[in-house]
Amino acid sequence: MQRTKRVGLTGGIGSGKSTVGCMLQEAGAALIEADQISRSLTAPRGLAIPQIEAVFGAQALNAEGGLDRDFMRQLVFENPQARQQLEAIIHPLIASVTQQQALQAQACGCRLIIFDVPLLVESGRWRQQVDTVLLVDCLESTQIARVMQRNGLEQQAVERIMQAQASRAQRRAAADCVIYNEGLDLATLRQEVLSISAWLPL
Repeated sequence: MQRTKRVGLTGGIGSGKSTVGCMLQEAGAALIEADQISRSLTAPRGLAIPQIEAVFGAQALNAEGGLDRDFMRQLVFENPQARQQLEAIIHPLIASVTQQQALQAQACGCRLIIFDVPLLVESGRWRQQVDTVLLVDCLESTQIARVMQRNGLEQQAVERIMQAQASRAQRRAAADCVIYNEGLDLATLRQEVLSISAWLPL
């Protein structure tokens, strides 16, 4: 039986990483998204909510009972220890759900699992858990322009997010393969994604 290949997909905010992940999924890969898992864990009645309330109090929850992201974003920006406390709650749960989803994909006979992990390089632990790291890269100015248009954020807010992430150089140094998503329309990007199928068991 052929071993399932595990690919870590990463890229800075606004790089197009999520779009590439969806294209790989459409081509036959199983896609496991760390951000989506995180959101489900911190949604109303999510597995992380009881611990979050115990550590940060009811003020950390919104009216629906999920994580108040604006409150938490401001708190971790002002208090690095709060970020560590939040990560200590969420990261083990993400790891557990990720493992469950990977086992389900393998049981279904999937030959390729894509782990969409925005902070793959920063975490330090993911590189040992995947066979290959695929990076979606672009110019920092392009990242800023895309996120400002997509999310309606001010430039300074986007730059602050980027400063909390690994640099382009750090991501490129950790990557085995790079898709340079600069000046590409969706059709051309799809061609780029499919061109890597020579070394992916799709």
